[in-house]
Amino acid sequence: MPNNRTTLIAGNWKMNNDREAAKALAAELVEALPEVPAGVEVLVCPPTIDLCCVAHKLEGSAIALGAQNCYWEASGAYTGETSVPMLKSAGCTYCIIGHSERRDYFHESDEDQNKKARALVAGGIVPVFCCGEPLEVREAGTYVEHVVAQVKAGLEGLELASADQIVVAYEPIWAIGTGMTATADDAQEVCHAVREALVELFGAEMADGIRVLYGGSAKPGNIAELVAKPDVDGALVGGASLKAADFSEMVVKAAE
Repeated sequence: MPNNRTTLIAGNWKMNNDREAAKALAAELVEALPEVPAGVEVLVCPPTIDLCCVAHKLEGSAIALGAQNCYWEASGAYTGETSVPMLKSAGCTYCIIGHSERRDYFHESDEDQNKKARALVAGGIVPVFCCGEPLEVREAGTYVEHVVAQVKAGLEGLELASADQIVVAYEPIWAIGTGMTATADDAQEVCHAVREALVELFGAEMADGIRVLYGGSAKPGNIAELVAKPDVDGALVGGASLKAADFSEMVVKAAE
């Protein structure tokens, strides 16, 4: 992996952990990672209701805080939504958007993701833009085209001043929480295609600095092999991020 891209290990807690459990897990992570290894960045993304209490527990640590979703308007009559300024005030520096569960369960479109990405970048929060294919698309052999189309539609017109203003996370939907995992070569193939799409969108120099993560049953046993690939710059971790020992082990192995 080029030296100009810092490995990112990001934990997506999804809809897990009430306030007490969230505080306990955050405290365990801080204890397990008193120092983050050189060349690695660590991020956790709790449910919205847990953001403030987790931020308090992470204070003074090297672990960054992110949200799992946002809305693109800064304020207004949008019951149940959370704006970018609200997330920033809670201490977030990252926000996941476009996760397959948002796209599938809540019918969010590419246009929705584009609006969110623009609002986040304008508001000073880094979008972790998710893309990925379901099993039927993988089996049809059109998965690269599918993912590239998501990236181009979701990030179209986005204006970046620097490569660290956005992260892309490739998550094959068929490998999320199923125990099935794309091989490191599978991950590299699509992550490379994502980077080529980023070249078209932002130019070669900018695209070379944008981090592309792999997600989908990433765990301690496969993280080293994944991040060894030239276009895989870390992982968006689901289940393993809910266990401090597993998540911290992934951070250490990613640095080796």
